[in-house]
Amino acid sequence: MKIDGGSTAWMLMSTALVLLMTPGLAFFYGGMTRAKSVLNMMMMSWVSIIVVTVAWVLYGHSLAFDAAGDGGGIVNKLVGGLDNLGLSGLVDTATKDDGTGMPSLVFSAFQMTFAIITVALISGALADRVKFGAWVVFALVWATVVYFPVAHWVWGGGWLSNLGIEDFAGGTVVHINAGAAALAVALVVGKRVGWRKDPMRPHNLTLVLLGAGLLWFGWFGFNAGSELAVDGTTGLAFMNTQIATAVAAGAWLLVEKLRDGHSTTLGVASGAVAGLVAITPACGFVDPWAAFVIGALAGVACAYGVGLKYRLGYDDSLDVVGVHMVGGVVGAVALGFVAAYPFADGQEKGLLYGGPISQLGVQVLGPVAVGAYSFIVSWIIAKVVDKTMGFRISAEDEVAGIDITTHAETGYDLGTVHSSGVASPNGPAVVPAAKKVEA
Repeated sequence: MKIDGGSTAWMLMSTALVLLMTPGLAFFYGGMTRAKSVLNMMMMSWVSIIVVTVAWVLYGHSLAFDAAGDGGGIVNKLVGGLDNLGLSGLVDTATKDDGTGMPSLVFSAFQMTFAIITVALISGALADRVKFGAWVVFALVWATVVYFPVAHWVWGGGWLSNLGIEDFAGGTVVHINAGAAALAVALVVGKRVGWRKDPMRPHNLTLVLLGAGLLWFGWFGFNAGSELAVDGTTGLAFMNTQIATAVAAGAWLLVEKLRDGHSTTLGVASGAVAGLVAITPACGFVDPWAAFVIGALAGVACAYGVGLKYRLGYDDSLDVVGVHMVGGVVGAVALGFVAAYPFADGQEKGLLYGGPISQLGVQVLGPVAVGAYSFIVSWIIAKVVDKTMGFRISAEDEVAGIDITTHAETGYDLGTVHSSGVASPNGPAVVPAAKKVEA
C-alpha cells in the first residue's frame, strides 16, 4: 500500500479537528440553553459520537461510499453497496493506487466525523424537552436512512453527483440536511412549555463563545480537509473559510446594531457559525472576493432567518433552521453564480464567469431534493418514535429541569458555596455577619 505521507498527516489532523467540533457544538448549544437543561443538551451531542461511530463502522461507510452496489444500476444511484460492511476491504488499501492518496481507513474516519456532527446539529432544535432514549433511537435511524444515503447521493457517486452538483464540504449533505430534519422533528415534538411567554435566554454566553471558537478552529479541518490532499485548493479553502466567517460575524453584528441598537456576544457567535455554514459548500471553488460576499449574505440572511420561527410558529430552540438550513442554501445556491474553480479545469463555472444556467439549476435542485427528503423522512421517524416510545418528557419534568429528572445531575452545584467562597460540609451555610465597626 503506497500513500502520500504529507497528505495523510494532514488528513489525520483534519479528522481530529472535525471530531473536536462536536464537543465544541456541545459547548455552543449547552450555553444557549437554560441552566436546568445544559447537561442534557451537551449529552445529546456526546451520545451522537457513540451512536454514529457504531453505525458507521458496521454499515454506514458502505452505504455512503461503496460504489460497487448493483453494478452502477438504479439502486446504486440511491445508496451504496454492502461490500465494506464492518469496514471490510479498507484495512490494507489506499484511496488511490498511484501513491498519492491516503489509507482508506483515514478517509473513512474523516467522513465519519461529518456524519457525527450532522446528527448532533439536529439536537439544537429539541432543547429542554425530549427523552434521552428516544433521541438515541432517532439518531441511529436517521443516520441510517437519511444521512448515509444523502452522503452517497452527493459524494459517493449517487444521482446528484451524476447530475454535477458541487458541494465541497457539506453545505447540502450536512447543513441543509440537518436543518430540514430539525424543522420536522421540532414540529412533531411541539413547543417548549412557556415558549414565547417565559424568558428562555442563554444561561452562559461564555460557553457559547467557547463553543463557537472551537467550531471555528475545527472548521479549518472540515473545509480545507475536504480537498483530501495538500495543494492549492487546500489553501484556498482554508483562507476562504476565515474570510467568510469573519465577514458574516461582522455582518450579523451590524444587523443587530441597526435593528436593535446593540451588538451582542450571542450575535457574534451565531454570525460566525452562519459564515462557516455558508462557505462550506463553496470554499474550494470560489475566489476570495466571492467568499467575502457569501459571508456578508449569510450574516444578514441568517440574522433575519432566526426570526422565522416566531412568524411561522415552530419552536426551533437554538436556531438550527435559521442558521444551518438558511446558511446552507445561501452557500449552495451562490455556487451557481460565483463558482470559479481556480485550480480545476473543465468544471462548469458560475453565471458570473459565463457558466451555463443549468449548473445553477443543479445547485438549486440539490438543496430542494435533500431538504424535502430529509424533512419527510425525519417527520416519519419522529412520529414513529413518538407513537411507540414517546419522544417528549412530561410537562412536569420539563418545568423541573431535564438535567435532574433525566440524568439525576445538575450542571452547577452552587448550593453549598456562600459568598466567602467556602463550602459548608453540611449543606448551605449561613454567611457570617459583618463585624461591627467602632466609630
